[in-house]
Amino acid sequence: MPLSEQEQRLLDEMERNLYRNDADFVSTVGDRRGRPTYRSIALGSVITIVGAVALVLGVVLQQPIVGILGFGVMLAGVMVAITPGKATAESARDSESFASASTGGSAKTSTTFMDRMNDRWDKRQDDR
Repeated sequence: MPLSEQEQRLLDEMERNLYRNDADFVSTVGDRRGRPTYRSIALGSVITIVGAVALVLGVVLQQPIVGILGFGVMLAGVMVAITPGKATAESARDSESFASASTGGSAKTSTTFMDRMNDRWDKRQDDR
C-alpha cells in the first residue's frame, strides 16, 4: 500500500531532521556504498546461468560434486550481481554535501521533483 502525499512529506521531513540532528548515527547506520553497476549485473547474470547449467548437468550425470559446484557458482554469480559498485564522483559529492549540511554549513540541499511538486501544491492550497 503506497503512502499518501501527507505521509510521504512527513517521512521526508523526519528523514531530513534525522540527517540534521544525528549525523553520527546516520553515518554509522546509513553506509551508502552505491548501487550495483550494469556491468556487475550482466557479469553476475552470466555467472549465475553458467552455474545453473552446471547444476542441471550434475543432476543429469548423477554427479553430486558437479551439482554442488554448480550451486556454488550460481551463488557467486548472484553475489557479483548484487554487490554495489565502487564510489563514484556523484556519491562523493553527496557525502560532501551531507557532511556540510550536518555540520550546519550553508550548502544548498537538492530537492527532488516530487518535493518541488508538493511544495507547489501546498502553496496553491494556502492561496485558496
